[in-house]
Amino acid sequence: MNVRNRTDPPSRRQFLQSAAAAVALPEIIPASALGREGVPPPSERIQLGVIGVNGMGRANLQNCAQYPDVVVTAVCDVYQARLNAALEPHRSTAKGHRDYRELLARRDVDAVIIATPPHWHALMAIHAAEAKKDIYLQKPMTLYPEETLAVRNAVNRHGVISQIGTQIHATANYRRVVEWVRSGRLGPINTVRTFNVMNQGPDGIGHAPKEPPPEGLDWEMWLGPAPKRAFNRLLFADAYYHGSFWDYSGGWTPGMAPHIIDLPIWALDLGVPTLTSCSGGRLVIRDDGDAPDTQEVLWQYPGVTMTWMMSLCNSFGFDFGRGTPARRLGIYFHGVNATLIADYGRCEVVPEGDMLKDASPPPPSIAPSPGHEREWLDCIKSRQQPSCSVNYHYRVDLAITLANLSYKLGRSLRFDPKTERIIGDAQAARMARPVYRSPWKFPEEYLKPQKT
Repeated sequence: MNVRNRTDPPSRRQFLQSAAAAVALPEIIPASALGREGVPPPSERIQLGVIGVNGMGRANLQNCAQYPDVVVTAVCDVYQARLNAALEPHRSTAKGHRDYRELLARRDVDAVIIATPPHWHALMAIHAAEAKKDIYLQKPMTLYPEETLAVRNAVNRHGVISQIGTQIHATANYRRVVEWVRSGRLGPINTVRTFNVMNQGPDGIGHAPKEPPPEGLDWEMWLGPAPKRAFNRLLFADAYYHGSFWDYSGGWTPGMAPHIIDLPIWALDLGVPTLTSCSGGRLVIRDDGDAPDTQEVLWQYPGVTMTWMMSLCNSFGFDFGRGTPARRLGIYFHGVNATLIADYGRCEVVPEGDMLKDASPPPPSIAPSPGHEREWLDCIKSRQQPSCSVNYHYRVDLAITLANLSYKLGRSLRFDPKTERIIGDAQAARMARPVYRSPWKFPEEYLKPQKT
């Protein structure tokens, strides 16, 4: 099948019927035969596939493939040059694919890394769950509120292991912040402020020339369920550039907030927001993109308000830096006794006068992470969900997808955590579900959790 030249993708059923029979690989030689001590036999090794090998996909693959209990058996990308480069180190065990459904149809793939552009994440994750593949899904998990719930429900219905790629969750500093917050020494915390800023200048990412897709790129498949548009080398480049294009990334809030609001949601054990308000716009930058260059979000939880600030037009970072333009981010936990200031590597406590009675750090109580990918691999074997499974991370993702929907509508949204529905706004409830470009269909059968 000439994947590159087709314009009407064959159905998933056709691939399930044909691809499994068509794929043939060299036999994986037992480690003992190669004289490598300590390498598990093939029957005990995780057979790994990856979909999307630009940037984080390559990094996640390398982080997994370094372990002796992992063998890479499949690599997928719609761009032949990237596929070839990622496949090269694994040619003795892996086969390349241009269509992810071929990979998911294979019996010699136990687990899959999904690191495509964000507009593909929900559909691929659901199809992977249906194929009984354990999933490492790059952030953002989804782009719409009902995608958030559908991915979570599909993972649970099909009993697969999931980990969302918020690797900062695995750092020692995040653990120390959580211990401080949960120690109670900061006093009651009723406000959290979070932000991510940079300065792209009024020209933003610039303008790309009109040109055809490069040889070896299946642009139709790259677009997938998102709106059809002409090839743009900036949109295609990488995750940094994706963030300027709304339909394919949701902008920089889904791009960075998963790492940053993850910390307060973890530390304060927040559920999902009951009220979400987002304002902003594309106010300064004029480039090929259309995503907002400014967003301000307010989330209301029972007893806690959390805010988010995103700017592409100014990089003033409060306590985290100023002056020379740079990417800056931070989190403030405002307690009665003190404020805790944090980012990926910082954990600073600023007392409210003499109200903080004990300024010594709480003793470590959260075990160190073996690494975000290694935790996922271990959980594939134990069948226990890892720390950033969809059952935890949907709370992070839903806050973000509700914020972007609020931005798009220009008004606040109320959400009922019990029914998991937007309330009092029929238009918002309709727009919470994406409309995929034909022939792709949103799998609405996963909008209701399976009854147990």
